[in-house]
Amino acid sequence: MISKYRELFNAQFSDKKYQDFKNDIASDFNYLPTFRVAETPFFISKNLKQQLIEGCQEVITFIKQEEFKTLTDKSLELNHKVPNEDKHTTFLAIDFGICIENGEIVPKLIEVQGFPSLYNYQANLYEKFKNQYPFLEELTPFFDGIDNHKYQEILKEVICNSHPNENVILLEIEPEKQNTKIDFYYCNRDIGIPIICVTDLIKKDKQLFYRNSKGIEILVKRIYNRVIFDELNLRNDLKLNFHFTDDLDVEWAGHPNWFFRISKFILPYLKGKYFIGTTLLSELKEIPKDLENYVLKPLFSFSGTGVIFHLKKEDLENVIEKELYILQKKVNYIPIVQSLDGKVKAEVRVLCVWKKEDESPTLLCNLVRLSRGEMIGVKFNKDKDWVGGTLGLFESERLAEINL
Repeated sequence: MISKYRELFNAQFSDKKYQDFKNDIASDFNYLPTFRVAETPFFISKNLKQQLIEGCQEVITFIKQEEFKTLTDKSLELNHKVPNEDKHTTFLAIDFGICIENGEIVPKLIEVQGFPSLYNYQANLYEKFKNQYPFLEELTPFFDGIDNHKYQEILKEVICNSHPNENVILLEIEPEKQNTKIDFYYCNRDIGIPIICVTDLIKKDKQLFYRNSKGIEILVKRIYNRVIFDELNLRNDLKLNFHFTDDLDVEWAGHPNWFFRISKFILPYLKGKYFIGTTLLSELKEIPKDLENYVLKPLFSFSGTGVIFHLKKEDLENVIEKELYILQKKVNYIPIVQSLDGKVKAEVRVLCVWKKEDESPTLLCNLVRLSRGEMIGVKFNKDKDWVGGTLGLFESERLAEINL
């Protein structure tokens, strides 16, 4: 959308540069992500950036209201309630589809998550892009004048909360098998905390321990939680020595309850320019006649699992637990990223953190997914190029002022 940089990037792009870019990513850990890495960043205009910020602030205002916990208590009744919940979420990821409405480009909220995303990988992805395209140094993926050094400082503060690195763990289900493990590797390298599988934790009274590389038991004081309960519930083969619902003497960097509180569960409550008409299925008075303009989504699934895009009346009628699904109006994604052969759709995830004592979350960075399919996601983009995961780049505040 910043034509100067789009034209410059496309002029310099080559298949060899793309391969070198991927090789550079793979060189850090002798590993290339299993998800598709897109060829290009998304160059975000000043106007669209401001809209994204406004949309985020409206979501944040809703989450900050005094009655928010009361409003979202039912989300925990429908799931696992974990003790020792903190007063607010630690992580906040807000997804916007870049759409067209009344002839104007506008970001529309697709999803919001009180759960961490690829915070460590995205900052490193920016460095990899700059290695191939040095002119990208003029741009930034960060908000509010943050640079990479400050970004890493904030992230470490939020994840570790001043605890020694060895007493803070990144917790996941078989982390070596996860598609997001590139992010775990960068977290281990840049933050310095160990990556631990849920089956490797040892419970003694109310405390948790793990064994380090020397076999020594180390006390866990804080957990950077990357476990999705949706996946955990399906893994009956796993033998855990503790339960998430235990009353444990441990802090959470991303308390599990916030995954449910800040989720699709709150979408029906959000009204305004940046939000999409959404109804809890259990509160649907009548089935719309134009079902082709709607999509059915489970409230607490992850990565698009269970979404029905081409709806039929019986799809709604066959849902048994209607309080666990939403019916959402489809939005008109606009092909906006100029590739070498046509335009590509984009979705921007704004990555925020909420420090323990701060009054509000801080907008930090972003993640972008590009698509040529009718939806954002792997199954809609098989065998396509200029699609997949990337990041958005803004003009730095200094450059933006010069260009005014």
